[in-house]
Amino acid sequence: MLHEYRDEISTLKQENAHFAKIFEKHNELDQMTTDADEGRLHLSDMELEKMKKEKLLLKDEALNMILKYRKEQQENA
Repeated sequence: MLHEYRDEISTLKQENAHFAKIFEKHNELDQMTTDADEGRLHLSDMELEKMKKEKLLLKDEALNMILKYRKEQQENA
């Protein structure tokens, strides 16, 4: 997720417990949706759709936190 922000993600995971939690939850959902899409995990279409929406919301939240952090770093430089 968001590989172009690798440095920011690494720092935020260490410094911000909420960011670390949503990042971990996103990765869990990503693995589960991949497993479902590839037939290793059996979910209803509704369950899968709900997981994908939650994953997207977490990604959006993480990206907003990354962009805020990056802006703060640039302002303090």
